[in-house]
Amino acid sequence: MSGRRPPVRPDPLSEAAAQRHELTRAKAVQALRELDRAGAPVTFARVAREAGISRSWLYTQPDISSHIRRLREKTDGAGSAGAIPAGQRATEASLRARLTTALDRNKQLADENTRLRRQLARALGDQRSAQTRSGNDPKE
Repeated sequence: MSGRRPPVRPDPLSEAAAQRHELTRAKAVQALRELDRAGAPVTFARVAREAGISRSWLYTQPDISSHIRRLREKTDGAGSAGAIPAGQRATEASLRARLTTALDRNKQLADENTRLRRQLARALGDQRSAQTRSGNDPKE
C-alpha cells in the first residue's frame, strides 16, 4: 500500500454545530440592531428574548457581549435618551446650539417681564395719585 490516506471528510456533527453557531450569531446581531434602531433598552435578557437564544450563550461571545454593554451604557448614561435610537440622537454641537437659543430666549423673557413690571408699577402709581388728588378735592 502506498502511504496515501483517503481524503478527510468533514465531520457532519462539527459542520452542523458550526452552522448552528453562525445562525445564532446572526440572530443575536440582528436583534441588537433592531433594538438599537427602535431605541429600546438593550440588555442581555432582551437581546436573548428577541433573538430566541440563550442569555448564557451571549455572555460567551466577547464581541457581542461588549456590543451589548456599550449600547446599554449609552442608554443608561443618557437617561431618557435611551428611548431614542443612537442614529437619531442629537449631537453635542446641536445640543449646545439649542441651549444657547433657549438661554437667549430666557433673557428676552426676563427683560420683557422687567419692562412689564415697571409699566404696571407706573400705572398703579398714576392710579393712586389720581385717587389721592380726587380724594383731596374740596368739591366732593
